[in-house]
Amino acid sequence: MKPPAPHRSWALAATTALALVLGGLTVAATSTAEAATVGAGSYTTDPVGPLPSGCGDLSTNPRQFATANAPAGPIPTNDWWSSLLWKKTNCSYSEPLHAHPVSYQTFSDGLGFSAPSTAAVTGTSTGVGEYKFAYSEDFRVGVAAMGVPVVKVDDWSDWTVSPYWSDGVRTMRATIGHGLPFSYFRTSGGDAVVNPTGGTPTVWSNSGATIGFTIKGHDYVAYAPTGATWTVAGGRISSNLAGKGYFSIALLPTTPTTDAAARSELATTYGRYAHAHVTGTRVGYAYDPASSTVSTTYGFTTKAMEGTDTSTVVSLYPHQWKALTGATPLTLTYPSARGRMKVLAGISQFRTSMRFHGVLPELPAVGTGSGADLAQLKDQLAALRGNPMDQRGGDTYWTGKGLGRAARIAEIADLVGDTETRTAALNAIRSTLTDWFTASQGKTAKVFYYDRNWGSLIGYPASYGSDQELNDHHFHYGYYIAAAATLAKFDPAWASTAQYGGMVDLLIRDANNYSREDTRFPYLRDFDIYAGHDWASGHGSFNAGNNQESSSEGMNFANALIQWGQATGNTAVRDAGIFIYTTQAAAIQEYWFDAADENFPANFGHSTVGMVWGDGGAYATWFSADPEMIQGINMLPVTGGHLYLGYNPAYNKANYAELVRNNGGEPTVWQDILWQFLALGDPDAALSKLRANPGYTPEEGESRAHTFHWIRNLAALGQVDTSITANHPLAAVFNRNGSRTYVASNITANPLTVTFSDGTRLTVAAGKTATTGASTWSGGNATGGVDTTTPPTTVPPSTTPPATTPPATTPPATTPPATTPPATTPPATTPPPTSSPTQYLLGGGAMGAAGASGTTPVSSAGGANWDGTPHNPVVFTSTGLNLTYTGGQTNLDLFLDANQAVGNGVQARVSYDLTGDGTFDRVETYRYFPTDPVPGWEHYTQNQGLLSSTGTLGNLANGTVKVEVWSAIGVNPTTLGTGDRSVVKLPFS
Repeated sequence: MKPPAPHRSWALAATTALALVLGGLTVAATSTAEAATVGAGSYTTDPVGPLPSGCGDLSTNPRQFATANAPAGPIPTNDWWSSLLWKKTNCSYSEPLHAHPVSYQTFSDGLGFSAPSTAAVTGTSTGVGEYKFAYSEDFRVGVAAMGVPVVKVDDWSDWTVSPYWSDGVRTMRATIGHGLPFSYFRTSGGDAVVNPTGGTPTVWSNSGATIGFTIKGHDYVAYAPTGATWTVAGGRISSNLAGKGYFSIALLPTTPTTDAAARSELATTYGRYAHAHVTGTRVGYAYDPASSTVSTTYGFTTKAMEGTDTSTVVSLYPHQWKALTGATPLTLTYPSARGRMKVLAGISQFRTSMRFHGVLPELPAVGTGSGADLAQLKDQLAALRGNPMDQRGGDTYWTGKGLGRAARIAEIADLVGDTETRTAALNAIRSTLTDWFTASQGKTAKVFYYDRNWGSLIGYPASYGSDQELNDHHFHYGYYIAAAATLAKFDPAWASTAQYGGMVDLLIRDANNYSREDTRFPYLRDFDIYAGHDWASGHGSFNAGNNQESSSEGMNFANALIQWGQATGNTAVRDAGIFIYTTQAAAIQEYWFDAADENFPANFGHSTVGMVWGDGGAYATWFSADPEMIQGINMLPVTGGHLYLGYNPAYNKANYAELVRNNGGEPTVWQDILWQFLALGDPDAALSKLRANPGYTPEEGESRAHTFHWIRNLAALGQVDTSITANHPLAAVFNRNGSRTYVASNITANPLTVTFSDGTRLTVAAGKTATTGASTWSGGNATGGVDTTTPPTTVPPSTTPPATTPPATTPPATTPPATTPPATTPPATTPPPTSSPTQYLLGGGAMGAAGASGTTPVSSAGGANWDGTPHNPVVFTSTGLNLTYTGGQTNLDLFLDANQAVGNGVQARVSYDLTGDGTFDRVETYRYFPTDPVPGWEHYTQNQGLLSSTGTLGNLANGTVKVEVWSAIGVNPTTLGTGDRSVVKLPFS
């Protein structure tokens, strides 16, 4: 058996030695500590151990390399550009900054450009290896004769940074960022210069203020102000910028031709946006429980240096362009370390829409095996009572691992009615967290310290650079927060703000502050908003840029926020967790797993990476070359919040098969982690492996009870079904051979009804987990009531493809085809009119009280644009209404499914005839809803906004309300859910 290795060692020996020389790392522990109270908890404001360090006096002055113009508040860390501000190994300039599609590096004489288009692959397809789009300089941009001793940072925003050069005579300020093919410059004191360092440039266009040139096969265009010209001498390109002091440089997209005319046309296109300098970026996100959708807006602030156009050009990562809504990317692309980036031109923002598929506190106990399985689990739980945490170290990471283990045990014990083990686990969590959340005089261990200079809460004893490098805070603290969420379910008083809830909130804010108004911590410290995933290193001072190894521990943090926010009623925390979780789940599928086989270089030879770097990826870890650990580090910890690992079951089997190949046989360490991952793709195979190897050694944060519970129950549940979502975050659906099980967890003190996107309703008792379609064991798990109007949970095998890949012609499995009205749908004359403000859209064009589930086809727009004008609308009418106007607004919730059709948009109009005289007194036309090409219901609501409205509302006296639904754009039909699905809530009583 291979011996287990230390979990990770982030700080390389050479780097640490250099930092010791440069930074004077050691801070003596104080004998007394000043405590700041937070409810019943507290932290210290006196240093108790080593602090973040770097060049000069960075430990006490982290703004040493920021200009006076830089934003106020704590400095951001753990970013793609952090080595520019947190100078750790290069005390004057920076390491390469991998922005994508361009990489940059700062030097005394300017900003270096690199546009790597081909990956260098090293290693083997069965062992450690990596691919790199390494920094390889094409040229440098500067000011003639400029030479600065230190490059500082003048500004930053959500995904841009502005380096600043000044030698006392000459200055240059650049703005660069993720996704920006442009870089923007302000200069003074001399001519702007482009100095080739990668070979002599080939100039293919030089006309007035614009010059196009190629270096090492990469096409660039420099745009000076109107009236300026560019001069080429000895390969060097320069301009006096007509005395205006600004210009921009664009990397052009890759094209199938090198024809100069084609490149010139691109140069002209990009030139429209060249002088709209990007000055800032900002993200906004919203979680809609009704549709279980996360909508994210990526906004760009620009300044028109000349002209009036303020739009820009951006390039999107795969996880973004695959979820893009309301816009279509151009066919132009850039190569990058993350795969092909697609171009959007002429925009000031873009929006993505992603489905959140739900998380659970733990898998439900629905095993259908013999009573021996339940007895085995209870025996395994009983064996854990004396040491639920089994803690392997006293630092923040290993304490967290122990807390995570105890939380799994408490959840399982509750599900099967083992109150003794549950109590033991909860007591261990409570005593451990309370100890760490209490600072007292003279206490220097098991304590958190807040450093005002760095805006960071650091736990001591620290580990893996969590103190001196601010590494891994989301990894470490995610375990604490998740365990606190479990404890909060059973001991809400402990989790209150009057007790220890405030300390949990501080851990959340340190790792990923969700409030821009909170100036104690940087906004979303560890989460790279544009890249869509966390970075683990605080300073990112590596030639390859920043890095992240355990994406799954990053997701443990995101899930912890969802669980804690739900347990405490803090929707801001919950929604931040859902935003990070949903976005990062998509990024992991693309950049760690490459599940669609589109992003890794063809000759890389691996289906996964252990680490993502700024310039590529590596089948490797910081701590081990064993395939089990290279692959397993992106699977642990296994919790009910890690169902995203099962979104693509076929990939789980492929990943495991690679492990066996690379290992030369079945795993010999971390078998439990790897089997649990396999169980999300092939639960029967995983259960067989578990039963055949009872003597395996559990991973350090695992227990035999949890592993058996996870695998045994997935063998009963089947695979995660992503075709159905719920209006409650703690819910999921599983599918085994066409039979669905709906699961929801209610951690509140009141009963809860959860509605799934296919219309299934599940009633969940207070403090319970409810299921349908599978028998339960006992204890805390309860079989919930299913709404009698819901379709059956068993799907006919002949019409049901694998849950995650329905064919384009098949709507959601429980929905009849759009052209076939369900047999149970009553004719339009059946439901009597109802004077109710809640009007369901019924089959046959009526509206009224909810009826049986059905569907109605909305015909296509035929490729034309019918925005604002009904075209072949589906019409629903309710008459004889007598209601009093309450002064509110119309509310819609229309169930739509465009299946896999791309480019559809459905529009709705609501018309009010207040007196039934045939004249519509109020007409409301809503902006059309762009549907996604993913099978499953989407929710079109009034939040889409009004396109137009006429007239005013008043009381309904024998009145009529008409709803029209049509396709505004698109060439394919869309399915509208009727009966008990689509509803209009009128602002009447």
